[in-house]
Amino acid sequence: MTKESEGKEPLLYYYCIKFALSAYSTLFSIIGLVILCIGIYAEVERQKHRTLEGIFLAPAVVLLLLGITMFAVSFIGMVGSLRDNRTLLKMFFWVLLVIFITEVLLIFTEIIFENKMNAVFHSNIQEGIRHYYDDLDFKNILDFVQEKFSCCGGDEYKDWNVNQYHSCNSSGPLACGVPYTCCIKKVPGEVINTLCGYKTLEKERLQLVDIIHVRGCIHAVGLWFKDNFEVTFGIVCTLLLPQGKTKMANPFDYTC
Repeated sequence: MTKESEGKEPLLYYYCIKFALSAYSTLFSIIGLVILCIGIYAEVERQKHRTLEGIFLAPAVVLLLLGITMFAVSFIGMVGSLRDNRTLLKMFFWVLLVIFITEVLLIFTEIIFENKMNAVFHSNIQEGIRHYYDDLDFKNILDFVQEKFSCCGGDEYKDWNVNQYHSCNSSGPLACGVPYTCCIKKVPGEVINTLCGYKTLEKERLQLVDIIHVRGCIHAVGLWFKDNFEVTFGIVCTLLLPQGKTKMANPFDYTC
C-alpha cells in the first residue's frame, strides 16, 4: 500500500463521517423546527381555552421544550460539522451524552420508584379526566392513548367516575359510562357506536372483557416502554455513534 493511498483512507473516512453527521444534524434540525412550530400553534390555541394548570396536562409546552432542544442541539452539530469546529462538535457530543444519561436515569427511576411515579401520573390523569370536555388539548391526547394502547382511564376504567358527565350520580346518556375510545373494536376500521360505553362503570371487569378495555393507561404505557426498552436503548446508542466517530475521524486530531 503506497503512502498516497494511506493518506487518502483517513481523509475519505473523515468526509464520510462529516457528510453523515451534517445530514443527520440537518434532518433533526428541520424536525425540531417543525415540532417547535406545532408547539407554538398548540400553545396559542391552548391559551385561548385554558382550563388546566400544570405542564403534565399541557402537551403544547412539552412540544415547545422538545422542539427548542432538538433544534438547538442539532443546529450546533450541523454548524460544527460544516465548519470543522471542534468546540461545537465536542459540545454537541457532550450535550447528547447528558441527554442520553438523563433518559437512562429517568427510566431507572420509573422502574425503582414505580409505585410513587404511578401515583403521581394517576393523580394528574384524574385531574385531566375531571376536565375532559373542557380541555380539548388533553382530550385529544387521552383519546389517542386509549385507542393506541387499548386502555381506559388512568389506573382503571372506573377512573371515569370522577368526570361530572360520566359519574354514576349524574343524569344523561353519558352517566355511569366511559368514552367510546375505551371500547373494543371487534373488526379493524369498524365504526364504533359513540355510546358503546353506556352503563359500564356499574359493571365488574369480567362482564366487560368484550365491551371495553378495562386496564388503565398508566399500566399499558408502562408495559409498552418495558417491552421496547432494548429497542429504545439501541436507537439512542445509534444516535450517539456518529458523534463518537466524528472525534475519532477528525483530521485535526492528527495535526500539531
